[in-house]
Amino acid sequence: MPKLPIVSGAEVVRALQRLGFAVIRQRGSHIVMRRGSSGCIVPNHRELKTGTLAGLLKQAQISPQEFLDAYHS
Repeated sequence: MPKLPIVSGAEVVRALQRLGFAVIRQRGSHIVMRRGSSGCIVPNHRELKTGTLAGLLKQAQISPQEFLDAYHS
């Protein structure tokens, strides 16, 4: 498994949008995103810990490599 970077919530939202996710709603600092039947909740913080990001990707059913490819493109 590739090592996940420390990224901000906004960067995660942009990468997930490149993968086909759409922002459904936001309440406070938490953004709800959905693609088909899978979805995830992204905390819009300056830095997300790697464990939080890993859990978020698992919830969204995305592999870390898919995320890294979308993040770097």
